[in-house]
Amino acid sequence: MNLTVKEIILRIVLALIIGGIIGYERELQNRAAGFRTHILVCLGATIVSLLQIDIGNKAMEIIEVNKSLSDVIKIDYGRLGAQVITGVGFIGAGAIIHTKGNIKGLTTAATLWIVACLGLTIGMGGYLISIFSTILIFITLVFLKRIEDKFISRNTIMVLEVRYLENENMNYEIDNLLEKKKIRIKRIEYYHQGNGSKEIYSKYIICKPRYVHLDEIIKELKDKNYIISINIIS
Repeated sequence: MNLTVKEIILRIVLALIIGGIIGYERELQNRAAGFRTHILVCLGATIVSLLQIDIGNKAMEIIEVNKSLSDVIKIDYGRLGAQVITGVGFIGAGAIIHTKGNIKGLTTAATLWIVACLGLTIGMGGYLISIFSTILIFITLVFLKRIEDKFISRNTIMVLEVRYLENENMNYEIDNLLEKKKIRIKRIEYYHQGNGSKEIYSKYIICKPRYVHLDEIIKELKDKNYIISINIIS
């Protein structure tokens, strides 16, 4: 099937729009690969698909002119596309950052890979697939992230440093407050100041969901008369 100029322009513009939509969301999140990067990846994949179709069309024309070449000339519409998917992996790897045991950029690497897939789909003329997929991708990035942050995200280990005057109800009140906020206490370390002082220094090693913020808890505890200070030390 020979593509018209109108069809080629339509596919390239659609690639620009779809790559821009996904890239815009990444740009809002201040990621390394943002608006322009996603557009370029999507456009590049689309161009490769268009090139593959053009190569196939020219091969068909040659075969029609000379039938004897039908056993010599082979057309593989997926060959260049496979190289694109492999090549985008290197770009995605560059978007992943590993520091202090934390890995960041996996979602951005995945979006780079998926816009390349969308670009190939657009270039091959799969309009319905590419548009519907873009809608689902955008929903995944924007709306499902809120669900992930609230219900699915892994817990964070933190240390809460508390200085207080000796009080028999203090431990119960802190434990009860943390439990209400879905925070699990992994370990408590106590240190007495000595020299007859009633001041106690404690370290609460806690496991909290990412969506829980400690500001309200700290503010509530600071209102207690026997609390001297509360700090988050890690």
